Amino acid sequence: MDIYVQLLVNSLQIGAVYVLFSLGLTLIFGVMRIVNFAHGEFFALAALLVAVAVPWLIDFGAPLPVAYGLAFLGALAGVLVLGKILYEFAFRRFQRDMIGSFVLSVGLALLLQGLYIEIFSSASRKLPTLIEGTLRILGGAITTQRLVLCVIALLVAAGMYWAIASTRLGKALRAVSEDHEAAMLQGIPYRRIALSGFLIGTLLAAVAGALLAPVVVIGPVIGSSYLIKGFIAVVIGGLGSIPGAIIGSILIAVIESVGGYYFDPSLATIAMFVMVMVVLLVRPAGIMGNG
Repeated sequence: MDIYVQLLVNSLQIGAVYVLFSLGLTLIFGVMRIVNFAHGEFFALAALLVAVAVPWLIDFGAPLPVAYGLAFLGALAGVLVLGKILYEFAFRRFQRDMIGSFVLSVGLALLLQGLYIEIFSSASRKLPTLIEGTLRILGGAITTQRLVLCVIALLVAAGMYWAIASTRLGKALRAVSEDHEAAMLQGIPYRRIALSGFLIGTLLAAVAGALLAPVVVIGPVIGSSYLIKGFIAVVIGGLGSIPGAIIGSILIAVIESVGGYYFDPSLATIAMFVMVMVVLLVRPAGIMGNG
């Protein structure tokens, strides 16, 4: 029984980050109809900025929690600035252009990876533990640090879901996702809403990267593996579907956790791709459909 609880705990802590990452991907696709392969680089930049800023702030005498908090906020600000620049000078010109945005985002991803290696070097970084201790939940063990970060990620995802469902901006984003021309005829400013959707999606990737920074080894190309799994999650759940992104992320986390325990981790990755193929053959729109 304990092992099943442990696998469930592992799936939840892995899935919490995947949910944030996938929500950003699916929100950008839903509003702008672009496939953003540079999304992983927003995630990577946030993690890298936190990994660089925390030791620097500690050297100036800041306590570790304070250093992490300041680095977290600084990383989010830095990623938002990058997102605004890329939107204004690149993605804005390729809205609702699947092929053009695909080519553009792949090129930007490669460019940003090269810049990260040049600026941050290719060396891996590991932050010190923020919160010591381990908790046992129904026989399963989880470090206090991972539990706190997992709870924060889930709260952010829940807040995002509520905002999309209930706020005025959220309703405008949903209207634009359904039919941007009809939304414009109703007085919704499409360009402003598209920018808001892109920046919110970018922010979600940044939050995921900054939250994960204290618990993983960070390198300039860390965003690539999360990008692949994020796309698998949104394809399984349904491109443009927020509930679908959540369901797909949890499924991917369960496969990774359970498959990695009972089989080789590479077999778990193969199982993810097999699941994508099955979903595309049986239900091409994904579990929850598009939009």
